[in-house]
Amino acid sequence: MKVLARQSVFCIIAVLSFSAYSQSQISPAKVDHVRPSPAYAELLLHKTELTSTLESLLADYNEAYPKVRELRSELTLLNAEIARLMAVKPTDAGRLTLALGRMMLRKVELETELETLRAQYKDEHPDVRKLKRKIEVFESAIKEILGQ
Repeated sequence: MKVLARQSVFCIIAVLSFSAYSQSQISPAKVDHVRPSPAYAELLLHKTELTSTLESLLADYNEAYPKVRELRSELTLLNAEIARLMAVKPTDAGRLTLALGRMMLRKVELETELETLRAQYKDEHPDVRKLKRKIEVFESAIKEILGQ
């Protein structure tokens, strides 16, 4: 049963990764400038850590466990940011710095936290509004760096 659960996890992660990657409609040959970047390495490191944690949790818990759901959600958000990096043009590869990767990672963490808060509070709650504003600030800085 545990082996089946692990295989399911790998399948789901692969599908999510492929989905995020294919949504950017970029061929693998066009992302050779992204993979060696510090920003990509930072996001990939965190994705690997999340995947590892998720795998170990699934050895003891099922998909309904709150931490499992949270990790899956964070992985989905992280995959979207990775896809965003993959869409960067080769001429803009110099923008893919460690600082950018850390900003993207922090934004994903804040978005995950926002999902948790939204399960407890309405959008009008002060804590939800503050967190939304933080996310907007990070998104604005990311767009500025990427020239979007």
